[in-house]
Amino acid sequence: MEWSTGVLGFAAGLLISVVTSPAGVSGAVFLLPVQVSVLGVPSPAVTPTNLLYNVVAGPGALLRHWRAGRLGGPLTRLLIAGTVPGVLIGAVIRVFAVPGPRIFRLLIAALLLPLGLWLGLRTVRPAPVRATRAPSPGATRSLALAVGVAGGIYGIGGGSLLGPVLVGRGAPVAIVAPAALASTFVTSVVGAAAYALLSLAATGDLAPDWLLGLSCGTGGLVGGYLGARLQPLLPETVLRILLGTLATGIGALYAVQTLR
Repeated sequence: MEWSTGVLGFAAGLLISVVTSPAGVSGAVFLLPVQVSVLGVPSPAVTPTNLLYNVVAGPGALLRHWRAGRLGGPLTRLLIAGTVPGVLIGAVIRVFAVPGPRIFRLLIAALLLPLGLWLGLRTVRPAPVRATRAPSPGATRSLALAVGVAGGIYGIGGGSLLGPVLVGRGAPVAIVAPAALASTFVTSVVGAAAYALLSLAATGDLAPDWLLGLSCGTGGLVGGYLGARLQPLLPETVLRILLGTLATGIGALYAVQTLR
């Protein structure tokens, strides 16, 4: 890896994480197209490289949330209980079934575009209290399982999917953000270990681009800490609009890539 690629990866990880971490999003969904289209990471190595980014970048935001007393709680445990088995299933699917990226982009666009617009609308024009109850524990665990599978297949941070749904259903961003980031970190550690084990039984290059993953992750580590530090300074309405904008932006990005 050339030094300019490493610097670009660090800058991308830093900028993305500063913007996304206040809303509970690791930024891996935004980083994925950057790694493929700009940094030239081949498939399937881009999946473990993205998981490596989450592993390195995660502690920055988590440390800040832990110091502020916002880390832990029942939501965190629910999300981890769902995403961990999901990422193992996703890793097996990625290695042995190799689903195409076009289907993934289409599904993400179909989910996040209307979800982001709906969240933005609900922020500007709040729904009645009865219509914004948080999902039940069973529904939350099932959602986390599905997100874990997607994370195992494509190496994305689950917060980009979990955050908009949970916040849109009435959960406060201040509670959702640290829980989503914690589940993304734990899931990425498990997913990276799963790919290391599966590489012993499967053909092809499944190893991450270590230097690029570490450089992107180091930028995300710094950016995540700064973003988590900014979160208490931002009103709930601003955080909800930010999360809705991120969801809409991710959906639009993948919709455009699908149509190409």
